[in-house]
Amino acid sequence: MDDKIPENADQVVDQASERDEDDFQPRRELLARIHFAIEAEDGATLNALLDPMHAADIADIIENMDSADRRVFLRLYAGEIDGEILSEIDEGIREEVLEQLPREVLAEAVREMDSDDVVDLIEDLDESDRAEILAALDDSDRAAVQQSLAYPEYSAGRLMQSEVVTAPEHWTVGETIDFLRNEEWLPEQFYHIILVDPRRHPIGYVTLGRLLASRRDAPLRDLSEDSFRTISAYAEEGDVAYAFNQYHLISAPVVDGDDRLVGVITIDDAMSVLDEEHEEDILRLAGVGEDSAITDTVVETLRQRLPWLMVNLATAIAASLVIAVFETTIQQVVALAVLMPIVASMGGNAGTQTLTVAVRALATKSLTGSNVWRVVRREAIVGLLNGLAFALVMGVVAYIWFDGVSLAAVIGIAMVVNLGIAALAGILIPLGLEKVGADPALASGTFVTTVTDVVGFFAFLGLASAVLL
Repeated sequence: MDDKIPENADQVVDQASERDEDDFQPRRELLARIHFAIEAEDGATLNALLDPMHAADIADIIENMDSADRRVFLRLYAGEIDGEILSEIDEGIREEVLEQLPREVLAEAVREMDSDDVVDLIEDLDESDRAEILAALDDSDRAAVQQSLAYPEYSAGRLMQSEVVTAPEHWTVGETIDFLRNEEWLPEQFYHIILVDPRRHPIGYVTLGRLLASRRDAPLRDLSEDSFRTISAYAEEGDVAYAFNQYHLISAPVVDGDDRLVGVITIDDAMSVLDEEHEEDILRLAGVGEDSAITDTVVETLRQRLPWLMVNLATAIAASLVIAVFETTIQQVVALAVLMPIVASMGGNAGTQTLTVAVRALATKSLTGSNVWRVVRREAIVGLLNGLAFALVMGVVAYIWFDGVSLAAVIGIAMVVNLGIAALAGILIPLGLEKVGADPALASGTFVTTVTDVVGFFAFLGLASAVLL
């Protein structure tokens, strides 16, 4: 790799635009050149390297720097930071970036952003920083952002943007097109014209594609889409994402308590929520905290993980107590000590498989009261069949390894029992936790692991005590 910084801007731009085939990530050489430009504090080269890049790629570069490089980067590139880049930066370091930006740059960047992006930017800031950003907005934009901030956190009201394109239901296609051509305030991206009555109640919407494909004298009400539905500003954002995914929505109007139009949610925001929900579920299942990120410090990471490791330690001690009950049996049949981790491990893996499917189904609302017992029966049967299959395998292994028919039978029966119980625990435990109002993704893993370990050890060692001694 050539470690020299390019000598002219044209060469820099050519190299910056290079990509690996079928790869949307910037080339490794480009990242190295950006790093060298930062070390040399060469603002001209840095700007030339980043100019052809997408805002999301620039945000990734900012996120992956250490704090020292990030400070130099922002000093060299601050004038080019705009609202699009700010909205792409991970929340974990966004506040650090905001603090280092010159106030005039921040004010200009915020003025370029849609109201929903401004809300996302400032909702976690302290009052003084929030007031400073709000002061940079025009009166109308400030009022729209403050209206969104008045709604509960994680609600549709926080997710929506106030810039909405509306038209009276009695307008024609021609009147609507003329209106759109004459207005300068329209949002950069929108997908529907929302039809409203005189009291500003949304009653339908028309897609831009159908609008442009229709005759000028066609009434808008005749072009309204069947997919139209409204969302309460107080609805949870998780339910909003589910509605978009379930009904294949592109955008949806948001209404207040009186069913008056207050904003619109678009598919990009809904899918961001869906992505965050998936990420939180995975992190919770792993017990590392729903806010974990690669930008976290050592202390933050330790604080998130240590409590769950303590819980796991307690459950491991509980499983060890079961082993202690059969200490004499293990001393007399040493082969049990060799084989019992296999029983527990297989049960834990089987339980995790079922648990992952169950938690995902609960999150997407596909596991309901109408199909729950069918799914439970399916998982129980699968667990038993897996148990029988691996009972046969481990029976043969135990017989060959330790030359004992009785030991082979013991581990085979224990395998059937533990995999069957693991499958049931993997689905019944998250269902039970949801029933009592607890988060299945957060607590299920610990309970399932405890059940499979305790049942596995007890079944294997208990059968061994009864059969082999």
